[in-house]
Amino acid sequence: MSATVLFFVTASLLVNFVCSATTQTYTWKNVKTGGGGGFVPGIVFNPSTKGIAYARTDIGGVYRLNTDETWTPLLDSVNNSNWHNWGIDALATDPIDTERVYVAVGMYTNEWDPNPGSILRSNDKGNTWEETVLPFKVGGNMPGRGIGERLAVDPNDNSVLYFGARSGHGLWKSTDYGVTWSNVTSFIWTGTYFQNASSSYTSDPVGIAWITFDTTSGTAGNPTPRIFVGVVDTGESVFRSEDGGKTWAWVSGEPMYGFLPHKGVLSPAEKVLYISYSNGAGPYDGTNGTVHRYNISTGVWTNISPTSIDSTYYGYGGLAVDLQVPGTVMVGALNCWWPDEIIWRSLDSGATWSPIWAWNSYPDIDYYYDYEISNAPWLQDNTSTAQFPVRVGWMVEALAIDPFDSNHWLYGTGITIYGGHDLLKWDSAHNVTLESLAVGIEEMDVLGLIAPVGGPPLLSVVGDDGGFYHSSLETAPSQSFHSPTYGSTNGIDYAGNNPANIVRSGASSTLPTVSFSTNFGLTWSADYAASSSTVPGAVALSADGDTVLLMPTSGSPLVSKYTSTFSTATGLPSGAIIASDKSNNTVFYGGSAGSFYLSTNGAVSFANTVSLGSSTAVNEIRAHPSIAGDVWASTDTGLWHSTNYGTNFTQIGGGCSAGWSFGFGKAGAPASYPVIFGFFAVDNITALFKTEDMGANWQEISDATHGFGAASANVVNGDMSNYGRVFVGTNGRGIWYGEP
Repeated sequence: MSATVLFFVTASLLVNFVCSATTQTYTWKNVKTGGGGGFVPGIVFNPSTKGIAYARTDIGGVYRLNTDETWTPLLDSVNNSNWHNWGIDALATDPIDTERVYVAVGMYTNEWDPNPGSILRSNDKGNTWEETVLPFKVGGNMPGRGIGERLAVDPNDNSVLYFGARSGHGLWKSTDYGVTWSNVTSFIWTGTYFQNASSSYTSDPVGIAWITFDTTSGTAGNPTPRIFVGVVDTGESVFRSEDGGKTWAWVSGEPMYGFLPHKGVLSPAEKVLYISYSNGAGPYDGTNGTVHRYNISTGVWTNISPTSIDSTYYGYGGLAVDLQVPGTVMVGALNCWWPDEIIWRSLDSGATWSPIWAWNSYPDIDYYYDYEISNAPWLQDNTSTAQFPVRVGWMVEALAIDPFDSNHWLYGTGITIYGGHDLLKWDSAHNVTLESLAVGIEEMDVLGLIAPVGGPPLLSVVGDDGGFYHSSLETAPSQSFHSPTYGSTNGIDYAGNNPANIVRSGASSTLPTVSFSTNFGLTWSADYAASSSTVPGAVALSADGDTVLLMPTSGSPLVSKYTSTFSTATGLPSGAIIASDKSNNTVFYGGSAGSFYLSTNGAVSFANTVSLGSSTAVNEIRAHPSIAGDVWASTDTGLWHSTNYGTNFTQIGGGCSAGWSFGFGKAGAPASYPVIFGFFAVDNITALFKTEDMGANWQEISDATHGFGAASANVVNGDMSNYGRVFVGTNGRGIWYGEP
């Protein structure tokens, strides 16, 4: 170890050069919420081996179903270098060598993701993966991500795979188990439909929708001759080949309603292709659509929609057939936002349908299901006074019946996986048990984590699902935060001198977007200093809990003292990183574009105290839990420390060249200063690190099987009550906690 060397760079900056990093083994577990928490656009059962099924998510990777109905994540190795591999745009399971599974990965096709997409292939059911990089981008979190599957394995010759690309790149084929790929130039329909031209996100063509092999054609060992391909276009959109993909033609007679084909599911015993259509690409849009049956033998198309076009205010998405009982079909609405999602079931190939609920006489509804959510009780808001509870879900694009068990079904929603094991009761008693079956899938986008001393083990705020009081890290919360309820909660903070006082901010259409708790987040009340029109954002609460600094997601910073109306905090740029001193009630901190800002008058005004070297971005500010004026900042050039309220800073060395989110944990004996945990670049390695000596030495605590995705998207905080414990909130894989 070399001795620490300090020298002045300017009158207000110090640079600290020390030794390099080591590693420490940590045990990692998900903080359990039990309900998934995000969109599940695809669920696929293997048709040849019982018990093999996979679920894909849009930002949280892919999962394999276990025999106990839990799910195993298969891409937790994803780290900062390949973060976009958590975006899964397609999934295929091999019907011949059933150990093989394939996924198409990539997050965005626009400028948000600079990397090309890939096909990942596994021959051990996803335990390990090999990668082929594609010459174009893949969009697992783009519009139309619920269509599919746009990746398929030939059921007669499993060395052959097809993949339907986005962005006009057309149809691609592999003949060597997904190792190499080439464009199918004879397939000329690339899919021109896009949602709208308002942004690069919505203006990219959705492309190929799905590939379906006709298993009734061909012989084992030879490529299947008949293949159907759906294309995301409002005109001719379903095509087929009769010669193993050499030539292609439109399937004549396809009905022209201007709708997009979302799913193409084969019923082999009937020799029928079922297709669900919607007038939107999904997963949020869709106000009309149809379900059609195409008889492969006769070439006849039949409209079998559960409701007429004139009466429909949703499209159709999820589609499934029962391979054991020909003629049994199920389809889900996309999207029936009110009063609840609808799923229909037919026993006669779509001639007649029965719904999962139906109007009796408005406002009375007949519910043909029991609701069982003990795995994730928070899925039902116990404080809601809504006329109709939303339970069946929304955004149903994934719908599957177990090919070996007609009683077993699963479907994905925007928040969880539902299903059950008594599906045949739909046809007799017309009542099934609707269960949340997403244990093991933790897909939340985490935006804030705190563990104030004296409170519960953890408080979290997340996108879409609000946030949670975690009385246990191993048990699903009973409820998310309510009173007020926020769909997404952007920020949370506690008062350093009175940690039971908590503030959070989130979006609401009717209630103030800021709320308070005086009992560690167990119960909440609205802060009427704000209104429903106050833009939510990050929050910082003064040390005594009387002042709130709000940094809206758009607009100028706002401050409120003693719940007075929010007013503009001057001198601090919009979008700045904010924090409060945890001991001095009048002091707040800010950071923006490499500069540090200080307020000593309760966030009424800020002054720029110093520029942090050559930094161009401040990524996080944390104040010492109990020492006034002791403050740290991470930037694109490293980690910085001040002991005098930010008047001057020392740059921490040890090879640390960049930093993102970080937090403090309980000090380990004989040290007295808290442990610092966070995502840093140390010795040119970007990972999760800890330092127990204020940055003199670093230890990497992430590992090859726990990469946590993008460093810049994560939220980190330590536990001041339990030495060594750290919390990591990810963008797509929920919350983790680690212990040495």
